[in-house]
Amino acid sequence: MSNLLNKSRPLVFCPGCSHERIARILDKSFQNMGLNGNQIVMVSDIGCSGLFDTFFNTHAMHGLHGRALTYASGLKLSRPELNVVVTMGDGGMGIGGAHILSACRRNLDLTLLVLNNFNFGMTGGQFSATTPPDAQVGSGFLNRIERPLDICEVACSAGATYVSRCSAYRKDLAEEIERAIRHEGFSVLDIWGVCTGRYSKWNKLTPQVIDDTLARLPLREGVVENNVRKEYGRHYREVAENQKPAPPPAKIDKKFDPPESARQEIIILGDAGQRIITAGDILCFAGLTAGLKVTQKNEYNITVLRGPSITEVILSPEEIGFNGIDSPAAILAIGQEGVDRRVSLFKHLDKDVLIILAKDVELPSGHANVHRVDFKKQGIKTHDRALASLSVMAKLKKVINLEMLQSAVEIRFKDPVLTSALGLIDRVDIA
Repeated sequence: MSNLLNKSRPLVFCPGCSHERIARILDKSFQNMGLNGNQIVMVSDIGCSGLFDTFFNTHAMHGLHGRALTYASGLKLSRPELNVVVTMGDGGMGIGGAHILSACRRNLDLTLLVLNNFNFGMTGGQFSATTPPDAQVGSGFLNRIERPLDICEVACSAGATYVSRCSAYRKDLAEEIERAIRHEGFSVLDIWGVCTGRYSKWNKLTPQVIDDTLARLPLREGVVENNVRKEYGRHYREVAENQKPAPPPAKIDKKFDPPESARQEIIILGDAGQRIITAGDILCFAGLTAGLKVTQKNEYNITVLRGPSITEVILSPEEIGFNGIDSPAAILAIGQEGVDRRVSLFKHLDKDVLIILAKDVELPSGHANVHRVDFKKQGIKTHDRALASLSVMAKLKKVINLEMLQSAVEIRFKDPVLTSALGLIDRVDIA
């Protein structure tokens, strides 16, 4: 098998950089496995290790710093037959630490080569997550007050099924990389090497020093017996095959003609707990029963039970390319916090805009057509105001009609809620 190195893009690392050696050894591993370029995807991010995807005649994907494993995961899940090899430096490994933990937990069949040279070599030799505390680096004293990360211990504790810590100068590195690629599961190789452009200018780091240091550390090489389990992609497909198929989306046929033929924009302004979002859902269903295109956009506090609750709905006979609202046809103002949140909205409204206003809500001055409703007098509870205001709008034949609203409620609810909702719609007085 001929080599897969890209002759039109020769290796361009600093003289003596271990990355060049690893690139050539990786190519040897591919040759030993009899792989061609169409069977491999090289995934990388930023830094000197991020150049690897350009050096091989294979499929490739290059992304943001620390994020390479996210792209690799998607590739492997969609194309499980491909050999996906990720190259990442110790810098990217630190930046994308959460992604590495996720990859270890999943055990997806990926091979991660961490080209560990103990610094951010491309950007000036600053300390990384693996820089020893006693090293001299381009970021002053910072590495002296942090504890370096042990990549292999982290990978093992997080669930990786194949973990090796080795030197870039190891004689059988090609065979070790091949074992990692052939392993069905997530493989992590922490490969120690020398950065001649930055790190080794200030620190004594040679192949012999690396070997001596590795000899003093716990051996990490090969399958992690305690973590052995099914490969994620295979297991996912096995479980997915036994799941009940998802039901097809409900089809809502056109049954009614809407009272308005043009695009209608509606805003419902309320407080948390007033079922504003549900009212928006119902309004969308009502539009669908008239064959209209619909969109809904919601705003509410992360606290959910406090603050404003707002929904914006568009009903249109044409495709809706943008779901922003410029000129609402109707505003349902049923909660003070929602009104206060959008107080600037009322300044520019004209007399053609209908505002259905709860009597106890204060409204900024303006020119819109205000229709006040005393929900409290009608015995309508606060959490029923949103549906009641839709009933008022339907009975006024603005945007929707009563048949559209009743049909939407029948789609949205089941008994006993359905019977209660239809009863509420029927008894709401628009006066």
